[in-house]
Amino acid sequence: MAEILVLYYSRYGATASLARAVATGVERSGAAARVRTVPPVASGIGEAAPAVPKRGPPYASPRDLEETDGLVLGSPTRFGNMAAPLKHFLDGTSGLWTTGALVDRPFGVFTSTSTMHGGQETTLLSMALPLIHQGMVWVGVPYTVPELGSTTGGGGPYGASHVAGPEGGRALTRDERRIAEALGQRVGRLAARLAGEKRP
Repeated sequence: MAEILVLYYSRYGATASLARAVATGVERSGAAARVRTVPPVASGIGEAAPAVPKRGPPYASPRDLEETDGLVLGSPTRFGNMAAPLKHFLDGTSGLWTTGALVDRPFGVFTSTSTMHGGQETTLLSMALPLIHQGMVWVGVPYTVPELGSTTGGGGPYGASHVAGPEGGRALTRDERRIAEALGQRVGRLAARLAGEKRP
């Protein structure tokens, strides 16, 4: 059975909601979802993040990437870019790049923003760039997913997204949830196919 890493950073819970929908889609594909998060980063003097989160999924390590067959990566937007904690984690994966450990594995991306035009597509692109450098294969959301044509919130061909509102408390719309599930399902399905082709 293929296993997909659903890795995200979420400060107020909107991106975590998308991660849960992505994981549902992964499991519908017949693959297993390994859900992980990353700790916040300190901006100078202050307390370091605890070694284990108080609640929610455990923190990821590069080994989680190495042990799984695909990745779906999520972050809230920060001025059209991924959040610093996720970038900090990805910057620590150069050892996987040197060995080519992630080459030919599929990945998808998802994000949440407070406004409709708050940088969803550029944030998705910013997450995709280091994964392309790792040799991974970008999986988007095809227009055969009907909700891509009807959504009035988030979601697009680059990946799943959510318009969380100014306070971050707006729930996922039905379309946003379905697009996130479709992304997880597609990554899971393609990872299983690619992993099967690699086996003797």
